[in-house]
Amino acid sequence: MLRALAVDDERPSLEELLYLLNADPRIRSAEGAGDATEALRRINRALESGPDGPDAIDVVFLDIQMPGLDGLDLARLLTGFARPPLVVFVTAHEDFAVQAFDLKAVDYVLKPVRKERLAEAVRRASAQRGTTPQGPAPRIPVHEPDPDHIAVELGGVTRFVAVDDITHVEAQGDYARLHTDRGSHLVRIPLSTLEERWRSRGFVRIHRRHLVALRHIGELRLDAGTVSVLVGSEELQVSRRHARELRDMLMRRTTG
Repeated sequence: MLRALAVDDERPSLEELLYLLNADPRIRSAEGAGDATEALRRINRALESGPDGPDAIDVVFLDIQMPGLDGLDLARLLTGFARPPLVVFVTAHEDFAVQAFDLKAVDYVLKPVRKERLAEAVRRASAQRGTTPQGPAPRIPVHEPDPDHIAVELGGVTRFVAVDDITHVEAQGDYARLHTDRGSHLVRIPLSTLEERWRSRGFVRIHRRHLVALRHIGELRLDAGTVSVLVGSEELQVSRRHARELRDMLMRRTTG
């Protein structure tokens, strides 16, 4: 079972997070810290105690935007320790996900925190720590995937984005950013997985970082040996290894 430390400078958010953690049977204990400096002192005490000591901490649930030392700063400091606790970021902002996973975060949970979403973060931390849950784990509803939509989280609310509305997808670490005419959404799915899943729906890889829906390509541009495509108002570079295949696919699409 996991010993957890929750860190948030907003008292109501901290109390809600502690309540949810203590309700999870995979959490042995959960305590709180009101800022990153206090958390760092507590983590130092845990490291001095050792992994089996009475003050040990297995996982830190960490807010990002805090006065003074913020959550990313604290996570960077922890990477310098020999046996640091795992880190799960809990934040109202999706913009830091790439930096978070560069710091080897176990998960990235958006506020307001839903019980089912936090339970998944605990499951991932438990799996990485190699712990075995005692008692029944919280039930998480399992739904068959809808081939026409993809679920995205925004401010603790799950929304379903139509695949046909997605113009292109951008790789961002362990995440992919889905672009539509109305905005973008971050999902924790590798670009390679979406490439395989949506190949039959007309999505094609044009670069190691980009997957594009052929129907949303407005122009193919050739300039001094470089190839790019215009998707909406955005120009995306096409890598040399994908350029010929893309041209052929566009030609077949227009003449087929």
